[in-house]
Amino acid sequence: MIESLAKNPLALAGLVALSAALGGGVVLGVQALAPAHVADTDKARIGQVVRDYVLANPEILPEAMKRLQERETGQAVAGSRTAIVEPYAGAWEGNAKGDVTVAVYMDYACGYCRASLPMIARLVAEDANVRIVYRELPVLSEVSRTAARWGLAAAEQGKFKPFHTALYSGGQLSEASIAAAAASAGLDQAKAQAALTTPKVEAEITRNFDVARKLGASGTPFWVIGDRVISGMVPYETLKDAVGAARKKG
Repeated sequence: MIESLAKNPLALAGLVALSAALGGGVVLGVQALAPAHVADTDKARIGQVVRDYVLANPEILPEAMKRLQERETGQAVAGSRTAIVEPYAGAWEGNAKGDVTVAVYMDYACGYCRASLPMIARLVAEDANVRIVYRELPVLSEVSRTAARWGLAAAEQGKFKPFHTALYSGGQLSEASIAAAAASAGLDQAKAQAALTTPKVEAEITRNFDVARKLGASGTPFWVIGDRVISGMVPYETLKDAVGAARKKG
């Protein structure tokens, strides 16, 4: 085991990263992570090999920590997969049977979310096999939360995208702009008003906040593509590359 670790820098770096994640030193990390059948003396020798290698090659640590973070993020995404990729009613666009789902968490008061809309439109136009799932994450204000409720009410009527587009096009978010977007989208006002305070709508918003917390996201927009979490407004190529990587993983 010692020899195989010595020949595998990434394994060594990964062991150090995992040890750091456990909050202990290298030797303690090895003792915690090594198989039960490995003798304590061998565990100590492995710990020394890891320590010596990393001290001689500290440049491997960023890559090791990056891989550890990606692994932990992937596990967090997998644990909340249904809550991420299954849309609320009609809050989606693109190919219903697409092989890659892009989940985007947005706030109607978020300027970066508004600025991301052309990239989403381009992705849908250029990739016939992608599905966009919109998730409401009203982090900025109480009026954001009101808008999120209206967005979900629109989704229940199959009019999410018209409402979504109209509200983002309506300038600064306000009660008046929400009402104007609802009228523009042709919502049944009585049905929408009835939906705003239902447990179903509140549960969706609460679930989105819970997923965001688990994934370490605190702002909008943020994206979940495959097992990757991408924060903020990013170049179109970043989204496209993430979709391609998710498609390769299947």
